[in-house]
Amino acid sequence: MKRKYSVRAGNRTVEREYNYIPVRYIIAVLITVLEIAAIIGVVFALCMFVPYFYILCYLTAFGCVIKIIASDDNPDYKVPWLLFVLVLPIVGFMLYFLFYSRKLQRKFIRRLDEMKCYDYQRESTDLEKSLAAQDPMAASQARMLTAISGSQLFQNTRQTYFPLGEDMFAKMIPDLERAEKFIFVEYFIIEEGKFWNTILEVLKRKAASGVTVRVLYDDIGCMSTLPGDYAKTLRSFGIEASPFSRLRGNADSEFNNRNHRKILVIDGKIGYTGGVNIADEYINEVERFGHWKDTALRLEGEAVFELTRLFLCDYGINVKKLPADDFFYYPAQEEGDGAEGYLIPFGDGPRPLFSHRVGKNVIQNMLNAATNYMYMTTPYLVIDNDLCTSIESAALRGVDVRIIVPHVPDKKIVFGITRSFYKRLCDAGVRIYEYTPGFIHAKSYIADDTYAMIGTINLDYRSLVHHFENGVWMYKTDAIKDLKEDIEDTLARSVEVAPDAVKARPIVRFIRSLVKIFAPML
Repeated sequence: MKRKYSVRAGNRTVEREYNYIPVRYIIAVLITVLEIAAIIGVVFALCMFVPYFYILCYLTAFGCVIKIIASDDNPDYKVPWLLFVLVLPIVGFMLYFLFYSRKLQRKFIRRLDEMKCYDYQRESTDLEKSLAAQDPMAASQARMLTAISGSQLFQNTRQTYFPLGEDMFAKMIPDLERAEKFIFVEYFIIEEGKFWNTILEVLKRKAASGVTVRVLYDDIGCMSTLPGDYAKTLRSFGIEASPFSRLRGNADSEFNNRNHRKILVIDGKIGYTGGVNIADEYINEVERFGHWKDTALRLEGEAVFELTRLFLCDYGINVKKLPADDFFYYPAQEEGDGAEGYLIPFGDGPRPLFSHRVGKNVIQNMLNAATNYMYMTTPYLVIDNDLCTSIESAALRGVDVRIIVPHVPDKKIVFGITRSFYKRLCDAGVRIYEYTPGFIHAKSYIADDTYAMIGTINLDYRSLVHHFENGVWMYKTDAIKDLKEDIEDTLARSVEVAPDAVKARPIVRFIRSLVKIFAPML
């Protein structure tokens, strides 16, 4: 949360802001630290005072090493954990038991079967045949994506592309004002300010008029932007609200598997998604890291069904009582709206909800299918060897691969890791640009004027492995042309980076290399 204070600067008074974290979160973190320390302390004590107990510990550590090596996890994720277990006696394997698993929490798993009541009933076989007749390569991508994400192929959906958060904001408010039955709001970050307060005023009026309004926000994502009991405040306005995976101080995976999704659904007919969170820097009302460049997508039509389903699932696993299974969540859509192309809105997240890395597969398939160009925008470039190889391979076979990252970073350590990938990628022919006006937060991918993906998925481990994410895969849709024009404009306002231009001192290179090893765990 932010609090304002005044200071004297010469002959005038200047108003400043500072962030603070509510006490509930501080207590939860302290409980987690104490829990970890207590567990490790007990094991150390047993090793010291119980004869031969240390032998059991060494055998356990050996078993952990075997289990890590034999697992199906990405090798980039195995290496740091092997170092932990082998280098840190006792502490290493204890941390392994506490934090290695990235699976969904058990309380969420128990709700998975109950969530099936929120699935929409729809058959897309004819659409798949139609796409296969038009483009077998595109059909194979769509078939893979629907198989691993549980979504379906859609047409009959109009798209509006927003090159900036403020453009989305201007359209979002009139859409909210027209809501008649329900409004679903799900964001990683919500922060009080012009953006959220304007939306909240509409939500309060709609809730008072009988419209069902539900709000879901990530508990850690909003740790420093909202009061710890903000859901209670929203409920006092007649809004059904819950934090996602409330932080309670458990030494398990609750610090992973955060909800990074951005979804707004209005009456099941209009949906918004993209990189934009609900905070004022995303609409350039305040400046944090220069100009904030983000993108978003508005859908109107049957593809909104999948955004509705994703919200209902996320909301359902976080509340004590499931919301009513109402038929109007998936209303009949108008036919023949003239929208071109095919779409697949999809979700991504931890096991067992998703058995494959959905977002990563989408990006790799686009790279493999590209023959002319592949452009990507991402705030972070912290990728595993597998994805890095896919990007290199596309460039080496002659595809014009360009990646746009920020010039003004929000996290200096992560920015250092991002720059550590420059030389390897540039040596393969990849062209990397830094967005000089400020910070680019957009997660946009486009290939050959044919394929595109817009959503919440960054090129980093948290997005590709740990978080709940979502995106929209598109084939020959109306929005692709607008996305291409925007990326070309962004390239014109960015500086191309030569590998030798970003040199670092030996100590900086060493620190980057060390952090890079442990990046999959961050």
